[in-house]
Amino acid sequence: MPSPAVVARDLRFAYRDQRVVLEIDRLEFPNPGLTALVGPNGCGKSTLLAALGGLLTPVSGQLEVLGQQPVPQSQIAAVFQQHHADEALPLTVDEVVRMGRFGHRRLLGRLTPEDHAAIDAAVHRMDIEDLRGRQLSELSGGQRQRALVAQALAQQAEMLLLDEPLTGLDAPSTRRIREELETESRVRPVIMATHDLDDARRAAHAVLLAGQVVSAGTPGEALATRYLMIAYGGIDDARIDEHLEEVRGEAPPRA
Repeated sequence: MPSPAVVARDLRFAYRDQRVVLEIDRLEFPNPGLTALVGPNGCGKSTLLAALGGLLTPVSGQLEVLGQQPVPQSQIAAVFQQHHADEALPLTVDEVVRMGRFGHRRLLGRLTPEDHAAIDAAVHRMDIEDLRGRQLSELSGGQRQRALVAQALAQQAEMLLLDEPLTGLDAPSTRRIREELETESRVRPVIMATHDLDDARRAAHAVLLAGQVVSAGTPGEALATRYLMIAYGGIDDARIDEHLEEVRGEAPPRA
């Protein structure tokens, strides 16, 4: 069996005022495979993704990514949520995708035939050949997202991180990105934060967060009703069975 893509032990993330954002006792992600990070707003999904990408350092604990400490940023491709400033950058789609190869070039080095092949393949996979000369600012949200995912694919990294990559997209873009992420997950770890439980259930592995790890495992295990009620409803585990009986009408409601 291959080593896990991520091993986290006794991790703690906090704001500058020492308020704890996320705590993780122990957590492992499969390699390869698609892992979905799920939970309510503020649960720690983006915090964990930033840490996995080497952009955030935990207050305490150990985080091993791709068998290495510290996080090997050069081996990780990331697609984080877009900002309006990013959308207005004077870049064409072709220039955006080419940026995925910058880590492979020597200082001021030209793109090699291997670089061009990787760029062309990523553009084809995202079905944006006809957009290569268009400015990023001219595109729809779905087209922009496909360009950013193409950039990540062109990087040919050992691990792919995505923060809510399918939120608010048109159906063709959603379908195309979803298909390619599934393809990537067969050969490398892909970790995706999502608020959509249907998307999470398509993953091989799911982690449900609510300031801590509520559950982890297959989507059937991790997204069971009792765990969703803990994460989204704030119901204590000791009261879950009683609460479920009330919902089903199997017990009188408590006074």
